Amino acid sequence: MNETTQRINRRNFLRGSGLALALPWLEAISASAGQTHETPKRFLSVYHPDGVGLPLKNDPAWHDWSWFPRGGERNFELTKVLDVLEPLRADITIYSGLSHPDARKVHGHSNADQYLTGAATGGHGPYKNTVSVDQVIAQHNNEATRHGSLVMSTNGGIGGPRGAQTQSFNQAGRPIPAMNKPKQIFDTLFVANGTDAGAKLARSRSSLDFLIENTRSLERKLSQRDRRKLQQYLDAVRDTEVKLERAQKWVDTPLPDVDIKNLHLDSGPEEARLYFQTMYELIYLSFFSDSTRVATFQLGRENGGGPHNLLSKAVDLGNAHALTHDVKKPDGWKNLGTYNRYQASEFGRFVERLKQTPEPSGNGSLLDNTFAMHGSASSSFHLSRNYPIISAGGGNLGFENGRYLKYGTGNEDNQAGAGIVSDAGWRGKVVAEEEPLALLFTTVLQRFGVETDTFAGVTGTLDRI
Repeated sequence: MNETTQRINRRNFLRGSGLALALPWLEAISASAGQTHETPKRFLSVYHPDGVGLPLKNDPAWHDWSWFPRGGERNFELTKVLDVLEPLRADITIYSGLSHPDARKVHGHSNADQYLTGAATGGHGPYKNTVSVDQVIAQHNNEATRHGSLVMSTNGGIGGPRGAQTQSFNQAGRPIPAMNKPKQIFDTLFVANGTDAGAKLARSRSSLDFLIENTRSLERKLSQRDRRKLQQYLDAVRDTEVKLERAQKWVDTPLPDVDIKNLHLDSGPEEARLYFQTMYELIYLSFFSDSTRVATFQLGRENGGGPHNLLSKAVDLGNAHALTHDVKKPDGWKNLGTYNRYQASEFGRFVERLKQTPEPSGNGSLLDNTFAMHGSASSSFHLSRNYPIISAGGGNLGFENGRYLKYGTGNEDNQAGAGIVSDAGWRGKVVAEEEPLALLFTTVLQRFGVETDTFAGVTGTLDRI
């Protein structure tokens, strides 16, 4: 066992009865080990399929239900789709005019695989992907954490070429299976290896019952600040654990073998909301405990199908994928915008959680040292251009927020792809000039300490961030 591994094990786990609870950085533990601790830098990418609503300006729905804001860099106005993020205005940045050059003529049903890679995966024929940006960061972190990265999705597994159910691809471009069951993720983070660990946890009111005696002895050695920090963390773990059984219902209920339009789950809107929140809470706990510093969360597979298609039940709407096809129907833009609003609100809840949690090192909040992205590889009706992207946090990494950044030329008002209700859109001529999303990724990599000036074959960084 090397020195790095020994150090991580000493500071990172509280053990008892076959369980292992990862701990946040505590002053007493770091001091007793003679450690100097640099504040972790964390990365999260959340991906949602099917794009967003972009009505034409002459459509009455444009004022309220167009995804992109109106206005300039600082004086932008959020529509009803993103106004749930207004309390976090100073902590977020919204981007337009970014996309991957090799995907701009790819149908939106086939574009998710390249969102974090920028690879020329194409819309048909031979398939080859490359490493995703999250895995470059994970490789850079190497053995700094117990888990190199946390890979999650609503559908789980890897899916198929051009139908990925994971956003993460390794150095060889092969997909990394995503976890989608909250209990599985919880156990990965908090259950030690052992043949009887899972059974012990199943018989227990809470996995924390096995660890309380250990924390009592530890608390005597902690400062008042460390005690508050530890208690906050233990409360969050317990709160998440008690939600798991109900949240698990969302993915455990069998899907009938029928047309997806007739899919029904026994779990309803409350379970849908709880599932979403629990998955975000697990990311939060993994960051707070420094179990990992890199996470991806894919909110469904492109081209519909699977549990994610029912997440829109959380806001009393039909299946999620159909919302993009039904914009031409009465209230169609409003319905798609309402679902996009729900996605933004849950991301905002997570961002606020990070913001309200002091960094264990004392260097700001978790949000100050986390760069969190939320986006899609489609804008309007499966159009693989002008990706709708929000980033949050990263103030201590050099990211300046509170802005709406427009890139490229010819689409300053986001109307080049607006109003599309058929596949004629993605087949149409590219009329606007956009910047490569890879420029943002190279900037992110550099802020995380990766020495590179290129990503996905594109050299340079993104200006103004």
